[in-house]
Amino acid sequence: MTKAGSKGGNLRDKLDGNELDLSLSDLNEVPVKELAALPKATVLDLSCNKLSSLPSDFCGLTHLVKLDLSKNKLQQLPADFGRLVNLQHLDLLNNRLVTLPVSFAQLKNLKWLDLKDNPLDPVLAKVAGDCLDEKQCKQCANKVLQHMKAVQADQERERQRRLEVEREAEKKREAKQQAKEAKERELRKREKAEEKERRRKEYDAQKASKREQEKKPKKETNQAPKSKSGSRPRKPPPRKHTRSWVVLKVLLLLLLMCVAGGLVACRMTGLQHQPLCNSVNTVYDNAVQGLRHHEILQWVLQTDSQQ
Repeated sequence: MTKAGSKGGNLRDKLDGNELDLSLSDLNEVPVKELAALPKATVLDLSCNKLSSLPSDFCGLTHLVKLDLSKNKLQQLPADFGRLVNLQHLDLLNNRLVTLPVSFAQLKNLKWLDLKDNPLDPVLAKVAGDCLDEKQCKQCANKVLQHMKAVQADQERERQRRLEVEREAEKKREAKQQAKEAKERELRKREKAEEKERRRKEYDAQKASKREQEKKPKKETNQAPKSKSGSRPRKPPPRKHTRSWVVLKVLLLLLLMCVAGGLVACRMTGLQHQPLCNSVNTVYDNAVQGLRHHEILQWVLQTDSQQ
């Protein structure tokens, strides 16, 4: 790769007043850094080199007034080429340009332009026309600037239209999202209300069940006989004797009846003088006297008398 200065020495040595001639230098790239250090070089000739493109920082050389890029291999100009706002004279003869960047419309000081011998877009070629003399080149500059301004305006309108479409689409998306969120909020609200109603019914059912349970003991209490206020509960009746005591009393009664019958026969009939009755009478008298002092018989007799 050949750089400026390899065949012509330092760039400052090539500077003649405000003109810097780098033509026929076999350049493959532009020495932008070195050119930026020479703000006095407002006229730059880069014609007849091997340049196929310009770096984006080339557009920072805003001090340029006249620029010759003819007879190179440029296929396109940087997108921000319009930053060269002080440019008045531009020669792009015999390159490989098809279109110009939209920012070209910002070259408001451009007075001279040559686009001959480029494979231009048919519309752009028709607008540019020929540049065979000074007048035609000036007309080319004016017409191309007007055309690029129109292109820029069209692109701006298209950009605004796309932005408007995107904004409308965004509004629709937002409206759809808001409607979705509102629907979800309504659904949650309805579910919450249903859940609240279900819990309320459960609460009412529990309260009703509790009231029913509280009423049952009261009914049982109301059915039971009420005792007089302050009175003591009645004592249960004394427990009766067991069956063995009943049998014993029956046997004693039978024995007594038998004895009584014998005694009556021996004492009140004509049998009382018989030997057997004498013995019975004697035994009865002795038994009665002995039994009167017997504690068990006294208890039996006392119990019978109480009943």
